[in-house]
Amino acid sequence: MTAVPLPRRSEQPSDSLSSSSDADVTSASHLKQMVARLHREQQNINELLSSLSFALRSFNNLNQFLELTPLVASRVTDADGGALVLFKPNGQVRFQRLHCQDGRQCQDVRAILERATREVISQPNDSTAVGVLPQSMATQYSASLDHQVSSCLGSDVKLFGTEILVNNTSRGRLYVFSHDPDYLWTPTRQKLIRLVADQTAVAIANDELSVSLREKERLDRELEIGAEIQLRLLPRKCPKIPGLEVAARCQTANRVGGDYYDFIPSNFDKHEHENHSAEGEVGGHTPSEHWSIVIGDVMGKGVPAGLIMTMTRGMLRAEVLNRHSPSQILQHLNRVMYADLENSNRFVTLFYSEYDPTTKILSYSNAAHNPPLLWQAQSRSIRRLDTLGMLIGLDADTRYYQAQVQLSAGDTVIYYTDGFTDAANQRGDRFDEDNLQTAFQWACQNSQTPNRIVDHIFAEVQKFIGPSNSNIDDMTLVVLQVQPSESGENADYVR
Repeated sequence: MTAVPLPRRSEQPSDSLSSSSDADVTSASHLKQMVARLHREQQNINELLSSLSFALRSFNNLNQFLELTPLVASRVTDADGGALVLFKPNGQVRFQRLHCQDGRQCQDVRAILERATREVISQPNDSTAVGVLPQSMATQYSASLDHQVSSCLGSDVKLFGTEILVNNTSRGRLYVFSHDPDYLWTPTRQKLIRLVADQTAVAIANDELSVSLREKERLDRELEIGAEIQLRLLPRKCPKIPGLEVAARCQTANRVGGDYYDFIPSNFDKHEHENHSAEGEVGGHTPSEHWSIVIGDVMGKGVPAGLIMTMTRGMLRAEVLNRHSPSQILQHLNRVMYADLENSNRFVTLFYSEYDPTTKILSYSNAAHNPPLLWQAQSRSIRRLDTLGMLIGLDADTRYYQAQVQLSAGDTVIYYTDGFTDAANQRGDRFDEDNLQTAFQWACQNSQTPNRIVDHIFAEVQKFIGPSNSNIDDMTLVVLQVQPSESGENADYVR
């Protein structure tokens, strides 16, 4: 019997071990290559996203940033191309940007997307709002656009779209597509596209904020110009009226206000070029000239009220030239302004008075303004100066009345707007006319000059409403105080 030699134990393990070792080396090499490739891909994605973030921080032009959006979206997902469609706030749908690697294919895709966009625009919708895109309309656009793009591109194209959300409102769609039949929209790729879409939304929001800020700066500048013009129209300094000491202050709630006061000499048309000397004082007038002292208030605040105030000033000064009585001046002013104010829902209250320095008589007529208060030094009492009359611009046929009062040395008159009586504290209590009379009477009884009376009344109002509150309406105060004559009239009078 012939023996069959058995293989040596040492030979078989040697061959098996060698084969296993080669396989391990190959697997390790493949793993290293895979890790290296994934690392390069990850590094490439990080660089692309970093570039987009840098563009977001540095670009001042939104269109420059939007050019990058479809490019970066397709690159980070290793797709063939990307497209961006935006929904404008006024309801427009705009095909914004397209990026694809194949030039010929790119033309076909562009034509498809433009056709899909036109189809969405042509569809009727229930909204006619301009300036704000309703959420329902944005949702309708998104669903319709997705359907149109998917249908036009065909089922062979791997398509993914996501929203561009600005303040929880859809402002467009970002699409990324691939013609590779083996291409898969993995959760990671979808997440990367949403990240690019979010950065695009931030860019759109930043651009709209910048536009809003620039518009605000423009409006602020216009308000500054308006306030400057209005300030120049108000008296820069109180005039020197024979026999009177005068003080005034206008504090607007906004930069442009609707309060108005003026001092108009009867010959201002002849001496207008001399009205302001180097010190800003009114000059070039004779002691016998009459002086018109007027205060008014346009209903409302801000630029519209300021414009009407400016118009009132010009028309009133023109009426003063006619040398009519106070009631006639208001009558003519109301008829002229009625046509302009009829459809504006704004009216003007106005108190017009005329002072004769020779006789110390103050003639006046009131168009529904807060009646001025007269402190009579001799009786140490206060009376209201008022006549019947409706607001300027309310009724073209309104009749105005007039009255007059003889002033004496020590008498003091305050003209004011309703910003004083309407000023309210935190409890909602108004300063009202009683408190104003109390403050005025105290100032007159304590030998206050017109400037100090102005300071005292403003301080009392501020103390009433509280240091943390500010006036919500314009506040204007004019104070006239009759001085003793050179002949010694009322020389024994002690204030």
